[in-house]
Amino acid sequence: MLARVLVVALLHLMAAGIAHADLPKRELPDYDGRAETSTAGDTLLVIPRVLLSPLYLLSEYVVRRPLGFLVTAAERSNLPKAIYDFFVFGPDHSAGILPIAFVDFGFYPSLGLFFFHNDAFARGHDLRIRGSTWGEHWLAGSWTDVFHLDPLTDLTFVASAVRRPDYRFYGLGSETVEAARSRYGASRLEAGLLLELKLGGLSRFESGVGVRRVHFHRGAFDDDPTLERNIAHRRYEEPDGYALGYTLLYNQISLALDTRRARPAPGSGVRVELRAEQMSQLEPRAASGFLRYGGTAGGFVDLGSHGRVVSLSVALSFVDPLTAGAPVPFTELAAIGGGELMRGFTPGRLLGRSAAVATLRYRWPIWVWLDGSIQVATGNVFDAHLANFDPALLRLSGAIGIESVGSPDSSLEFLVGAGTETFRHGAQVTSLRVILGSNHGF
Repeated sequence: MLARVLVVALLHLMAAGIAHADLPKRELPDYDGRAETSTAGDTLLVIPRVLLSPLYLLSEYVVRRPLGFLVTAAERSNLPKAIYDFFVFGPDHSAGILPIAFVDFGFYPSLGLFFFHNDAFARGHDLRIRGSTWGEHWLAGSWTDVFHLDPLTDLTFVASAVRRPDYRFYGLGSETVEAARSRYGASRLEAGLLLELKLGGLSRFESGVGVRRVHFHRGAFDDDPTLERNIAHRRYEEPDGYALGYTLLYNQISLALDTRRARPAPGSGVRVELRAEQMSQLEPRAASGFLRYGGTAGGFVDLGSHGRVVSLSVALSFVDPLTAGAPVPFTELAAIGGGELMRGFTPGRLLGRSAAVATLRYRWPIWVWLDGSIQVATGNVFDAHLANFDPALLRLSGAIGIESVGSPDSSLEFLVGAGTETFRHGAQVTSLRVILGSNHGF
């Protein structure tokens, strides 16, 4: 009896399967709720995603995940709060003393302390004091007072002093080569007053005055030749201003118009910045003054509105004496290297009467306090008003790094970069730059 029932049930199942086999197959449900169609933008993103995949792997598995693991472990042991309470103190933790260090390979490193006090002595007054050293020949310090006159207006007083023996000089103009490197020392004293007006969003207007005194002396670093030695061997002429130094009174003005909004808003937009400085030389007395002016224009696209920003910018700089033929101190010329322009070169690597640089940059978040950054730039310095501009005289610069997000008072960064000779000389990579630490402009 049981066998008969099983046979009948089996026959019914086979019949049902044959019947369903004639019906059209049911479409697979869309379990994740995402559209299966791809847009033209998705297709265009394939190439940069493939090219940037090594950077993603670096930021994801070398930086973000290890940092996440360390931070999680530290938070469980209450370590961040202990460190924070040790270095930061006062009402509402408005003051603190932080250790700082900075290493730029090819230069002497520095160690120091950074003190800050918000609402110091009175509400709306912020105080910043910074000091760094690497022995008696490498000393740097600064004092900054910021007065918040109202929510849109800041008045800042800055005084700084720097003495270093390891500055580099390669000569002047477009075609200087790495083999011409020499070292010189310099002492720089500066004090200034800056008024900043916030125009909404990231737009700013700034105007300031100040005085600067620069004195040069014999430098040294490893086995590099001194500037005096290369001058004696006629590698180049003695640069203007080196023998006597100089003192100048300056006034400056800048305007930045920026359509972007502060983070965490999407980073798409346009930024245009114009700046000008008028310098009046007080010493030597026979020297004339000069103008330094320029501008930068850039466009930014936030891919997917997640903080992954691609930007393209063009920067121009010019320096003109107020009296035709009058000398301009070489450290006041248009400069490339070290800062935002072509970071693969060391500070002051290229000096000239004018400069032009185009930069393609990609910046992406890798942690709550850190961004990754990669940039490729081409440009160079030229004669007055780009008179000898030639594509064959352009150089390449590339850099990849990690930098902190937030206060510019003492930003942290790790960067590896490289620069080349001109295309005319084969564009060989001759400059390698590695920096690590608290970048404070010294």
